[in-house]
Amino acid sequence: MPENVEKLTLNYSPNFNLRKREKSKVKYLIFHYTGMKSEKNAIKRLLNSRSKVSCHYFIKRNGEIIRMVPDLYVAWHAGVSFWKKDRLLNSKSIGIEISNPGHRNSYQNFTRTQIKSLIYISKYLLKKYKINRQNVLGHSDIAPLRKIDPGENFPWKLLAKNKISIWHKLDDRQLIKLRNVKIINNKKFYKLLSKFGYMSSKKKLDKIKILKNFQRRFRPQLINNFVDKECYEIIKCLI
Repeated sequence: MPENVEKLTLNYSPNFNLRKREKSKVKYLIFHYTGMKSEKNAIKRLLNSRSKVSCHYFIKRNGEIIRMVPDLYVAWHAGVSFWKKDRLLNSKSIGIEISNPGHRNSYQNFTRTQIKSLIYISKYLLKKYKINRQNVLGHSDIAPLRKIDPGENFPWKLLAKNKISIWHKLDDRQLIKLRNVKIINNKKFYKLLSKFGYMSSKKKLDKIKILKNFQRRFRPQLINNFVDKECYEIIKCLI
């Protein structure tokens, strides 16, 4: 554990696999929000054996980091999940829960102290486990049909500037001119999404959910069910 994290406490959850994994098995870093009105109750839930959920790290609104499951034990945070050829990502990932009431409870911006702590712990984990920046993901990336966290207020672009996760290199002023401009071939867009890592589906409603979660991460200014040229250019750049 990094020595100079200012606010770090230990509060271990009973919800983890007893078998220890090898360091080389850690491939992903997954971000979540708690989605509960009360931070105190969110912590209680992650510590309750009946809930069957947990995370490795919990970041409170004041920036305090709680370590709940040791890194080399599998926490129960991802559930049914997909990314590229990988399935059930709990066994291959470290999960970080960030306190936020979520979309059902007056979704808020994440605090500066939270993001400062998140950047610090993420840099430490990426270095220690040699995690590729492309494998730093949100819950909505790996489970797009049922999850939307950490949501459009999450500062993915800022994290990319700090060499955590990735972002496109397109000019924002040029991109906005492509917003709401119709593209001819939606199939190609979804093919690129699948190549990037998102799950694929032939169902229309599934495609809309996947599209919206892509937008939440890479085009948070507008989330809708319309594949426009802006979205298309972003995914092309990311590929």
